[in-house]
Amino acid sequence: MRAQTGLFEQRQISLGSNSQGVLSFLHSQSVRCRNNPRGKGALYNMKKLEDRIREEGRILSDKVLKVDSFLNHQVDTELALEIGQEFAKIFAGRGITKVLTIEASGIQFAMAAGIALKAPFIYAKKKKAVTLTEQLYTSEVTSFTRGETYQVSVSQSYLSPQDRILIVDDFLATGAALVGLVDIVKQSGAELCGVGCVIEKSFQEGRGLMEQLGVEVHSLARIASMRPGEVTYVHELENAGANVHV
Repeated sequence: MRAQTGLFEQRQISLGSNSQGVLSFLHSQSVRCRNNPRGKGALYNMKKLEDRIREEGRILSDKVLKVDSFLNHQVDTELALEIGQEFAKIFAGRGITKVLTIEASGIQFAMAAGIALKAPFIYAKKKKAVTLTEQLYTSEVTSFTRGETYQVSVSQSYLSPQDRILIVDDFLATGAALVGLVDIVKQSGAELCGVGCVIEKSFQEGRGLMEQLGVEVHSLARIASMRPGEVTYVHELENAGANVHV
């Protein structure tokens, strides 16, 4: 995902040689798999999640948030299951057949969503195991936190044109990992029904990128801004009558 084209240059997201295919696919999906009464500014029943972020999250800078005490290193399993149930409510009635994520921090939430939706979940692998001998769907993903580009893959045995896919991940920030997963869905011919993220850094470019591409995104905790000792959520600004551009 090194090359940049057109729409993506503005957001400084690199998509690689398959960028035009991803763009065409996403526009074709933008009018499918829709059944959403809540709308962009919906407030989900996740005050518990927001409170935990404020109480236990470690804000290292205005862009770096650590939630490893309860979400992505040590996991509060009860909260993870509730997150999965919330995603199932948001995407109810879509006929979702598979939940897709990327290893490792999205796995627990994709599994929880799969349990609630009564659907299998799949995680894209970052390294090819010696036991993974079948044909693969692959895409390149750039990690801005790790400063590296790596290839992710899913066996072609587990995604088909008959599938209706929900993508789930822990964070939405730049959107680079999601673009890689969307590319894998495109390669399989499956329908993309939407993206569910646990925490969104709304001041970064990920949501804007997804919305420009016509992807339906729902995040349970949308952070408008943060600094050590302080977190402000998007809905708090909206409730205060602020003109929010995130």
